[in-house]
Amino acid sequence: MSQTPRRRTAVNCSLLLVALAPGLAACGADGHPLAREPGEPTGPITLAGLAGDTRLADPADDLEVTAGGRARITDVTAVDESGRYVRGRLSADGHTWRSTVPLAARSAYTVDVATENDDGAPGRKRLTYRTSAAKAKKPMKVELGPGKGTYGVGQPLTVKLSRAVRTQAERAVVERGLKVDSTPRVEGAWYWVGGKELHYRPREYWPAGTRVRLESRLEGVKVREGVYAGASKPVELRIGDRIEAVTDASAHEMTVYRNGEQINTIPVTTGKSGFETRNGKKVVLEKQSLVRMTGDSIGVGGTSEDYDLEVSYATRVTWSGEYVHAAPWSVGSQGAANVSHGCTGMSTDDAAWFFKTVRPGDIVEVVNSYGEDMAPFGNGFGDWNLSWTKWQEGSSLTPGVRDGGGPSDANRLRPGV
Repeated sequence: MSQTPRRRTAVNCSLLLVALAPGLAACGADGHPLAREPGEPTGPITLAGLAGDTRLADPADDLEVTAGGRARITDVTAVDESGRYVRGRLSADGHTWRSTVPLAARSAYTVDVATENDDGAPGRKRLTYRTSAAKAKKPMKVELGPGKGTYGVGQPLTVKLSRAVRTQAERAVVERGLKVDSTPRVEGAWYWVGGKELHYRPREYWPAGTRVRLESRLEGVKVREGVYAGASKPVELRIGDRIEAVTDASAHEMTVYRNGEQINTIPVTTGKSGFETRNGKKVVLEKQSLVRMTGDSIGVGGTSEDYDLEVSYATRVTWSGEYVHAAPWSVGSQGAANVSHGCTGMSTDDAAWFFKTVRPGDIVEVVNSYGEDMAPFGNGFGDWNLSWTKWQEGSSLTPGVRDGGGPSDANRLRPGV
């Protein structure tokens, strides 16, 4: 937050000589107030709600810094033990600074205050601000995903909350408390999938070999009145090779790529009329060596389309039951016709190879099908079917604003120009 600087009058050095007491150097490093090392402020610096740094403050209250006497605040940096910086706003007269984001419960804040007096002489003071436990009876759970392991380049990060968070202000609090680090670094953003879930993905697929760490810094943070976030364990994962499987439903063929190079072409069959396979990008959800598939699962039980099959090498790509799997009963149609109920079928040998090659997070894309488009959410990870522009619109933070991982212009004060 900026403030309007006071005008200072430039004084010629030679005119000061007559006014200086004997033994003082004119215009030297020790003579000009702006050249001095910051000392104690020329007025008291206090924190509202605390007495001598010994009392605990209610985390629901704002952190308020006040400068008295001749001191005016020029800069405030407040940070807790977890490295969370506190944004704030300075009053027009420079005497009061107040936090503009919720504080964490049971936390100690180091507050560095920079000041100056009427002559421009700098001052500096460090204070400690401690908050009490939250008054909420039960903290909001914050579940981070996926679990530890190696994933494909399309794997989104997920956060599930035990309570709904609906307003933009509340969602911004949650987003600022989530920290994503990756090596190499990538551009990414969060997207709210309803009030209790949000996903994080990069602008493009994760680079192969990336190491990712997701951490919640929300423990004890007030989301809204009576709702405070609980503790969460960080999640660390590694991204494997870039595996992409592209199925052309019209050509009845799947082409598989590893790190941009074609490694296999497989004849397949996809959904027949009335059961067309969804177009779009999907992410491998899980692999099951043997799955029982029945017509009841897609609403055709007891009809002429009913089936009950034990299926091998099943790679799931939607929660509604779309798989890539072995279909020995349709080998005669694979590469020539679409005869399935929506899954992508192939020979047992090809399915075994595919099952061994892919992992959760890998990309499975279907093109040239007459089916519906894959939904972005609700039936697996269709996150990559949204453009980057649309994805950013799902965040409660303005694109480009830092996520609270360190100080920014919004955290610190700067004199006006």
